[in-house]
Amino acid sequence: MKNKMYTKTYILLDAHAIIHRAYHALPDFSTRDGLPTGALFGVVSMILRVLEEFKPDYIIACYDLPEKTFRHVAYEAYKGTRKKTDDVLVDQLIRSREIFEAFNVPIYDAPGFEADDVLGTLSVLLSKESGNKIIIASGDMDTMQLIKDDQIVVYTLKKGLNDTILYTEKDVLDRYGFLPKAIPDYKGLRGDPSDNIIGVTGVGEKTATMLIVEHKNLETLYKKLEDPKKPFIQTGITPRIINLLKDNKEEAFFSKELATIRCDIPLKYVETKTYKESFDIVKASTVCEKYEFKAFAARLKKLGSIENVSDSETQEVYHVEPEKLYEPVEPEYLLAISLLDSEKNKPTDHDFYSYGISPDKKNIQKQIEEDIKKNGLQYVWESIEIPLYHVVKKMEQAGIAVDVLYLKSLSRTFHEELSILEQKIYKHAGKNFNINSPKQLGEVLYVDLGLSPLDKKTKKTGTGMLSTRESELEKLKELHPIVELLFEYREIQKLLSTYVDTLGEQVKDDGRIHAEFNQLGAATGRFSSSNPNLQNIPIKSDRGKSIRNAFIASEGYSFISFDYSQIELRLAALLSKEQFLIDSFNKGEDIHTSVAAKMFNVSIDEVNAEMRRKAKTINFGMLYGMGVSALASGMNTTRKEAQEIWDGYRTEFPYLMGFLEKTIIDARKNKYTKTLFGRKRFCKNINSPIPMIKAMNERMVINAPIQGTAADLIKRAMIDVDMYLTKQNLQNACTLVLQVHDEIIFEVLKYTKYTRKRYSRRFFERIYESSN
Repeated sequence: MKNKMYTKTYILLDAHAIIHRAYHALPDFSTRDGLPTGALFGVVSMILRVLEEFKPDYIIACYDLPEKTFRHVAYEAYKGTRKKTDDVLVDQLIRSREIFEAFNVPIYDAPGFEADDVLGTLSVLLSKESGNKIIIASGDMDTMQLIKDDQIVVYTLKKGLNDTILYTEKDVLDRYGFLPKAIPDYKGLRGDPSDNIIGVTGVGEKTATMLIVEHKNLETLYKKLEDPKKPFIQTGITPRIINLLKDNKEEAFFSKELATIRCDIPLKYVETKTYKESFDIVKASTVCEKYEFKAFAARLKKLGSIENVSDSETQEVYHVEPEKLYEPVEPEYLLAISLLDSEKNKPTDHDFYSYGISPDKKNIQKQIEEDIKKNGLQYVWESIEIPLYHVVKKMEQAGIAVDVLYLKSLSRTFHEELSILEQKIYKHAGKNFNINSPKQLGEVLYVDLGLSPLDKKTKKTGTGMLSTRESELEKLKELHPIVELLFEYREIQKLLSTYVDTLGEQVKDDGRIHAEFNQLGAATGRFSSSNPNLQNIPIKSDRGKSIRNAFIASEGYSFISFDYSQIELRLAALLSKEQFLIDSFNKGEDIHTSVAAKMFNVSIDEVNAEMRRKAKTINFGMLYGMGVSALASGMNTTRKEAQEIWDGYRTEFPYLMGFLEKTIIDARKNKYTKTLFGRKRFCKNINSPIPMIKAMNERMVINAPIQGTAADLIKRAMIDVDMYLTKQNLQNACTLVLQVHDEIIFEVLKYTKYTRKRYSRRFFERIYESSN
């Protein structure tokens, strides 16, 4: 065996094999919008793994094509036993090319041939130069027949994506007892069930191995087998096997032909720049951000460092952090990128510089401005998002005061309640156990207490355990008092970990929390909040409401809240021109009561609380694309009744339903929805061939024009109020401190005999009148 130093290293990636392995080995990863990404995660993982481990000069991806190959033409049943590829996997196979392109990995494929044939041909072409080392990265053991000494080797996945092994010619010999080039001969005898290659019926793995070890290949085997002068004698080979071999000679050689990787297909290889020269961290980071692969951020940065790349001793290389490669980007252009791609809710400078073809900052700015105009987004960009940016910064700087002592007192109370609940749960369980362990809790509920939902259907986790998630516990609620206690326990624990025990830690020296607000935090244009999330303080339970008492106004000030009442339903009425809803709002009626009266055919005075609750559920449910099953769950009723209410609603409100259906039709055609002000929410996957993804996108677009228009209105209100306060020099008397979707909260100076000397009585009257 040869063992020498090589001057250039080539990595050939068996793309299909890697993607298939990742799809089956990894969890069902997906983006926030539900786009499956598990196989794509595996692709990035493998690219980074081979780059880090082998530091290759070149890396190439080899693909199968969807059409039939020469093997299918020769043998119609080739791979005929394989199941139809999952739609989710097909979608990721298509998207995987985008990953390789972003990592500047050239892609090779050939009509009529498989990826293995592309790998084989490239291996032979590249190995003609003795200084080249070729590493084939694959999850398919078939490629081992391409191994040659230690010049062409196979880096394969033993299990999952982390357990790998590198095979040289010696390793194959040690494992199988014969050389790599004899693998097709072995398959000619043994067959290959995964590819539906038949081999010689009756010849198993042990016999096939024995024959190939002894005779090297089929040609030699059959020459000896058919030599009339010398009887075929081999220990362990029975007369029956000899007859099978003779009777199936044609099948054996045909199977060998099918199993042999072609190394002579018409393929032109074009040498490119080395991987180090062509790697673009901006492009690679952008595609990882698109698919929400945050785990790779640090590894991508390391790829640009001098420790991770080979370099000529005579050439000096300086490492520059990616974020320092370009000039900083003005916030208005980052906002523009979010408007042009609504999935980018927190764009970076990398997104800006990877937006255009030209790396020149001014050219990219010009292109963004042109695209904003072309998409009809000038008003949203120039009159809403840009002026709002400065309002948001002032709100963040102002912050909101927190009573830390109150939070500590609340924490003690909640922890005491948690301890009492623990003891009650242990008593019902008949033993102490870790309530936070899904496994132990599942054993208590389903084994020790023998609980089983009425529908007999309890979902399992990925590891096969019966689920203890909230939706499953709901099914057990009426069966045992321990379940209600578990809900209460989880509520308190979540309030403690998410709010009570953490909010105090985020208070700054001025006694206030200064949260971050992202004005384009959602694809519809809604705000999001982080560090901490002040838009999600709970209000449903008394315990949740008690947390709000921790937020206090400064001395001499009060909180005053303004919101738009039923804004989304009002906009649904406006946009759909549903006259009944419009009239109900104009009369000042409670919209849910009015709808309940119409649906249940009673007078407004006869509507009871249960009727109103059901009307409220379906009013909002329809706006969010809720299905009948979800409606039944939300109403706590049977599917039959939910279906009747569903059908009745569609009949009673034809204009609203027509508007929602037209929204989906337009989105399918245009790949976006639009608000009243022109904001677009893009939905690239609404025509996906995968039903799950298509349905998810349809649900998203139904509410986008309504929720997006509501977001635009609240943003315009924030801008207008800020302009008024600035113009009247009232910033110190009235400060915006919080935005919670359809509500804005101000810290306002109290009206006293001292403050009225500085500010007019009319100012206070207007503020307090408006808040009511």
